[in-house]
Amino acid sequence: GQDTGRDIIVLTDWLAARLIRLGWVQKLDPANLPHAFTNLSAQFRNPDWDPGRAYSYPWQGISTVIAFNRKALDGIEVKTLSDLLDNPRLKGRVGLLTEMRDTVGMTLLDMDKDPGKFTADDYDAAIARLQKAVDKSQIRRFTGNDYTSDLTKGDLAACLAWAGDVVQLKADNPDIGFVIPDSGYMTSSDNMLIPNKARHKTNAERLIDYYFEPRPAAQLAAYINFVCPVDGVKAELEKIDEDAANNPLIIPDKAMQAKSRAFRSLSSKEETAFEEKFAKLTGA
Repeated sequence: GQDTGRDIIVLTDWLAARLIRLGWVQKLDPANLPHAFTNLSAQFRNPDWDPGRAYSYPWQGISTVIAFNRKALDGIEVKTLSDLLDNPRLKGRVGLLTEMRDTVGMTLLDMDKDPGKFTADDYDAAIARLQKAVDKSQIRRFTGNDYTSDLTKGDLAACLAWAGDVVQLKADNPDIGFVIPDSGYMTSSDNMLIPNKARHKTNAERLIDYYFEPRPAAQLAAYINFVCPVDGVKAELEKIDEDAANNPLIIPDKAMQAKSRAFRSLSSKEETAFEEKFAKLTGA
């Protein structure tokens, strides 16, 4: 019931969902969000935790892909998560993410399960699949985005990675590449919300809307290199950075968007149970 002192906060999906569920953020006024409503990419338009984006709009999208160091692979072919978990030639040179939804989500996809509809039994099967890889020391470690230095040096031959990091790594090191598995990839977003008691709600909504105008959105995409959630931005981005405009990790084409999957919302009970099992797996 206290003023946070902030008019906009930016949170990843699962935490944004929790604050909406707790009633700690304000419903947005569509009258102040004409560009956001019109230009929001279909990929981000209707998350199950905020149907129709009543309380939030994405700041940037986050794609989880498989990244690799071509030199460190030394001819090993990597196309799926199974290639990372099962190939003995990669033992001790594979990285997975400490973000449960990304690592388990990619594992579920690899097992032909939908992360948007999975059951508790599906989750347990994914954890068991990962545990086998941990037990045989296939996985070097679970990381945040500190995987970037290990991948660049070649200590990691391949890993789960966030697309924005991969764009920047590739710019500095031609040996860095990525692959989108045929089974799909995980997408989430960092989201703008307005907390209760915010003193400038209308201005906050106008600022959110500003970032959904193509020109500011293009400037942001060129600087951040994560997935732009704004339709119609490509032409503006081409004026700034043609390579970025043609990079599917920043502006996903329709084929890539079709492979995008989101992790379903969890109840409080599920979240506690699932996070405990994942923490035990990772040694956190």
